[in-house]
Amino acid sequence: MNRLLAPVAWLYALILNVRHWLYDIGILKSRSFSVPTICVGNLALGGTGKTPHTEYLIRLLKDKMNVAVLSRGYGRMTTGYILAKDDTGYEEIGDEPLQYHMKFNDILVAVDENRCEGVENLMDFAPDTNVILLDDAYQHRKIKPGLNILLTEYYNIYKKDMLVPAGKLRDVKNAANRADIIIVTKSPLVLLPYDKRDVISLIDAKPHQKIFFTHINFQTLTPVTKSAKETHLQDIKSVYLFCGIANPYPLEDYLKRKYNTLITNYYDDHHCFTDADVDVILDGYDNVIGKNKIIVTTEKDLMRLTKATYLKRFENVPLFIIPIEVSFNDKKEEETFNNLILEYVGKNS
Repeated sequence: MNRLLAPVAWLYALILNVRHWLYDIGILKSRSFSVPTICVGNLALGGTGKTPHTEYLIRLLKDKMNVAVLSRGYGRMTTGYILAKDDTGYEEIGDEPLQYHMKFNDILVAVDENRCEGVENLMDFAPDTNVILLDDAYQHRKIKPGLNILLTEYYNIYKKDMLVPAGKLRDVKNAANRADIIIVTKSPLVLLPYDKRDVISLIDAKPHQKIFFTHINFQTLTPVTKSAKETHLQDIKSVYLFCGIANPYPLEDYLKRKYNTLITNYYDDHHCFTDADVDVILDGYDNVIGKNKIIVTTEKDLMRLTKATYLKRFENVPLFIIPIEVSFNDKKEEETFNNLILEYVGKNS
């Protein structure tokens, strides 16, 4: 945090509080829909885990009902409503929506910066939709979700942060009062009871709010190229990691614990890769000493390479992705959370 910039943050807070007040008293209108809508969002600028938590909800719901995901499509080069199709690229809908579309072919994925119009278009196209997941819509007050899920990182609880530019919050802390569920993400795998109590005390949830704790599960490395498919992972000693995500450090820590050597090359979140970037990545990989080495990136970064000609340049190198999923730290909490979601959707479908 940069407390020297606090006066600017206070001015921004005044603007945000006035905006929220105008919505709260009804001068600015929020719209509800008859179809169940679940918002997954945060107060920070990114890196809290919205994508894997949205995927968790997709897995929970998709075999029981018709699911759609609606996002604004951050980083896309288009505007308006777009429904993902087989030939859709990240330039049209953004990397995260494309990831949902490619991983889950039995759901609908759409983007629209106007969430209300997006819901209308989805329901016109598929009126039998049972639930719409609103990805990163917490600040979009024009729509009033039926269920609001707020994410906050264990090591950066929003209560201890400040608004930009002094900190990393993009909304005021009291906006958390609208949440029905608060999930503390990226928690330690072993969460001691007194540490958990400290976090719960810090958040100081309202009576209507439920708090849950989740952690990241890094999945088995998945080969992307032919060279990767022919690679024996048990022999690998060195990894060259490149990615453009908000918080790469949990991934870095995980790979450091598994391999002798880790070389990292980080880009800005949602970075649009260029030919020059690929040159740097391939040269960096070539300069890693030894033969037992691979290149690793994330699922989201692969989305920004999949539809581009650049991916072909990796054909002769062992390129892997590392999928991530989230798990609840407590099995009883997981059951409670799942029941809350299923009960809400079931009652309102």
